[in-house]
Amino acid sequence: MILKPIGTIHSPFTNLKGMPIQPTGASGVKGTVEVFEEYADGLLDLDGFSHIILLYQFHRSDGFKLRVVPFMDTVQRGIFATRAPKRPNAIGLSIVQLEKIEGRILHIEGVDILDGTPVVDIKPYVPDFDYPENVRAGWLDSSPKTVTEKRSDDRFI
Repeated sequence: MILKPIGTIHSPFTNLKGMPIQPTGASGVKGTVEVFEEYADGLLDLDGFSHIILLYQFHRSDGFKLRVVPFMDTVQRGIFATRAPKRPNAIGLSIVQLEKIEGRILHIEGVDILDGTPVVDIKPYVPDFDYPENVRAGWLDSSPKTVTEKRSDDRFI
């Protein structure tokens, strides 16, 4: 499998330590997605959506662990039951607010992503598709709901 970046995410975060760990903890944090020229035509009609799903590469994540202690817990969990960045395929996902599009530049809010991160895909967020009912959140259901205050530390650096 070969993934080719389609653009680059620009954010205020140049250091992994101290970043928000999810978009809900990045309220008000603005950034941009610079889509490469060869993919600009694919942005047609995206401006009608309030939110987008960004798929990106954790480009500063080296190696992986199958068991990790996630930011929202003190107990070791299986990597696939977390959103930790040290994964067999270092792919991240964030749902961010799309403020506007200027040419090839997407202005976004709710950015929890490191500056310079390669984007591998952009998808529109569609509530009818992406908001299932009767959801369980596994071990997070019993975790304190502090994601908005949580910041990354050095455990995945």
